[in-house]
Amino acid sequence: MEKTLYVGNIPWGTTEDGLREAFAQHGEVLGCRIITEKATGRSRGYGFVEVNEEEAEKMIESMNGVELDGRRLVVNEAKPRENRQL
Repeated sequence: MEKTLYVGNIPWGTTEDGLREAFAQHGEVLGCRIITEKATGRSRGYGFVEVNEEEAEKMIESMNGVELDGRRLVVNEAKPRENRQL
């Protein structure tokens, strides 16, 4: 099974490939995406990394607080998205 990790405080210039490479040093990365503004395409400063469930805790411990391009990442287990009413 896989787990999704929330990654916050991502530097604006970091690409999905760069984020994937940073996490891949600590285990297998199954998927990676940085959330962007729809209108501008600019990074919103957070994203998600999908990893194997058995590697998730190790990955969180290894990457939480790590500096990437001058900013300290915030990494924890992603929480399920709540349904929002319009």
